[in-house]
This record gives sequence, C-alpha cells and structure tokens, in this order.
Amino acid sequence: MAKGLDVGTMNIISAQQEGNETVFVQQRNSFVEIEYSDMAEQMLSRSDVLHIRKDDDVYVLGDDALNFANIFNQETRRPMSQGILSSDEKSAIPMMKLIIEQVVGSPEYPNEKLFFSSPADPMDSDLSTLYHQKTIESFLDDMGYDAEPINEGMAVIYSDLADNDFTGLGISFGAGMTNVCLSYYAVPVMKFSVARGGDWVDEQAAQATGTQVDKVTSIKEDDFELDFETDVGGVEGALSIYYENLLDYVIEKIAQEVDEEDIEEGLDVPVVVTGGTSSPNGFTKLFKQHLDDADIPFSISEVRHADEPMYSVSRGALVAARSDEEEQRDSGNAADEEEVEAQSDD
Repeated sequence: MAKGLDVGTMNIISAQQEGNETVFVQQRNSFVEIEYSDMAEQMLSRSDVLHIRKDDDVYVLGDDALNFANIFNQETRRPMSQGILSSDEKSAIPMMKLIIEQVVGSPEYPNEKLFFSSPADPMDSDLSTLYHQKTIESFLDDMGYDAEPINEGMAVIYSDLADNDFTGLGISFGAGMTNVCLSYYAVPVMKFSVARGGDWVDEQAAQATGTQVDKVTSIKEDDFELDFETDVGGVEGALSIYYENLLDYVIEKIAQEVDEEDIEEGLDVPVVVTGGTSSPNGFTKLFKQHLDDADIPFSISEVRHADEPMYSVSRGALVAARSDEEEQRDSGNAADEEEVEAQSDD
C-alpha cells in the first residue's frame, strides 16, 4: 500500500486505496485554546473531540476547533499561514504533528511510501517553502514512512488529467496559496505559486465588513454562491468582490510566468481547477470568463472543475506514491531476475 497527504493551510487530508475505493481522512488544520477544568476535559473525552492538555490549558484541534471558536467568540489559531508553517505561531509544529498523526495514522509496514503536497515558492513573495517541506518530511519519516514531497499543482494533474496523458494546466486554489503547474506528458514545464488564496479572500472580506474572520469563513463554507445577486454591502457581497479580484490576480500571474518561461504558443491544453477555495457554485464559470478575456499565448481546450475539489491534491499524491511504489517493486524484481540468471550462468 501507499498513501497520499494534502498538507493544506485550512485542511489536512490523507488518501489511501482500500480495494476499489479511495478512502480519505480529513481534519481542519487549526486549534483553539480553552481554560482547563476536570469537567471540560471529561466532556471533551466523552464526545471524542480531538484535544490535548498542556499545563492549565486544553487545546481543541481539527474540525471541532472552529465550532469551539464560534461558541467562545474566539479566533482559531492556525499552524500554517500562506501555505507554509507559521513563524508567528509558537505551537505550530507540535499542533501540526498531532493533526498529521491523527489523519495519516501509522504505516502498515516499515517505510511505507507516502507522497505529501508541498507548494512551490511564491512568485510574489520572499517566502521560502524549504523549511516547511523538510519539517513535514521529518515528521513523516519519524513516524516510519518513506516520505517524499510532490508539487501541489502537479498533484492536481496526477489526480484529474490522467485522461489527457497528464498534460494540461492544474490550478489548486488553497487557503494559504494558489499553486499552478503546466505539465506536458507528466513533465512539469512551469510551476509556481502566488501568496493569495481563500484566507486572503476571507481576511479582505472581514476587514471590509467589520466581521470576524472565522465568521466570514463559516459563511463562505455554508452554501455561498458566486452569483453576484447578493447584497453588495453584506459579507457575501464582499466575498464575491474579493473572489473576482483573486481570479484576476492569478490569471495575470499565469500570463506573466508563461511569457518568462517562453512556453510554446502551439499548445492546446485543458485547465482543471480544484482546492477548497474553488468549492462555491459559480467559481469555474467565473474563472473561465476571466480566462477567456486574458492574453495567454496558448490555447485552452476546456476549463473543468475537479469532481471532488477538496480531495484532488491528496488523491494526486496517492497516485504518485503508488506509481513510485510499483516502480520500486518492478526494479527489485528485475534485479532479482538478473541475480538468478547470473547464478545460472555460473
């Protein structure tokens, strides 16, 4: 067996194959701190709420963190910011480790292959992804996995463009970053990220309307649609405005990077969009409209939305891990056969 892991700013999601089905395990990548009491810890334990105690505080992690934050009128704390480990959050590493352990579980055998998503360095920021990537790899290696990073945009292509020989433009609209990869027969010819995603949309909408960020996030995740029929003065109206601004920004950076990479003009490729930020109804239609109006020097055959945008990156990481595992197995079998033949000749 092998596993794939999407290490996202908003959610951490694992994928593994069980029979003919791909099974996903998911937790929100956040936590909230509440005051410790014996009664509180007993209630949390009985309710199977993911939590840990540290001194006089209890930390509620994962999916339950947002619920507790809303109840206690607090903001959740996030181990990651802008797609990588947060340098401003002192508890980032221990909290991330706990959430990853909860999501991915123990390896089924020593050095089980696991590919995990890693963003490209953002073209519009001085942020480096190296420390983040190596830290996550260390977590997983310590757990007993043979861990290897995969570019997040490339994972989208492995997940959703197999029917096009892994050729096309994969775009993962995550919470912390947006990752872009152009692949030609599974060979990446352009990959980059921009330091804007769903968190940027939420923060801008929160600032514009005077609403808590977590409240804006909850509204966005609760049947929000990009139909531009909502009240411009409300939270949903602000979300629509900043969503449209995000799409224009990403498309502008794609055109800029294509020019710099001198991509061949004769290309005719599909585009697949995915990621939690792409989930609202109307997103793909709006993105296609803006892409059609852009000056990009290659042809777009179609723009499609991943069937399960939340799971696309983890599924693509799983595809890569299984492929790598099979390749290693075949290499081992070939080596064994050569050894047998050498012994026969002797």
